[in-house]
Amino acid sequence: MFRRLYWVSEQVYSDGTSSVNGVYTSIPDLVHYGLRFPEQGQLRLTLTKLDSNKEPLGCWLSPNFEGLEAAMMPYLKTEEFSSEQVRLLITSLVGTNVAA
Repeated sequence: MFRRLYWVSEQVYSDGTSSVNGVYTSIPDLVHYGLRFPEQGQLRLTLTKLDSNKEPLGCWLSPNFEGLEAAMMPYLKTEEFSSEQVRLLITSLVGTNVAA
């Protein structure tokens, strides 16, 4: 399946700069490889379209990733993500004690 949406995982430092940890084409890959939580600073997850010059579809910051779960609902309807994948992501974030 060709993926139209990409996840970007970044470490955001206290001075506001950031570095990309990776870009992932699926929630399972994001969970397995991209959820590396920094000891200092925060983890930012960004959902973006491939080859787009528009704003990201969403951007969420640790520790709470506020609004992430609700933002995934439209993608369940279009079947871009499955309910199992969204549950995996939310559970992984909660399991690391970084999401409320």
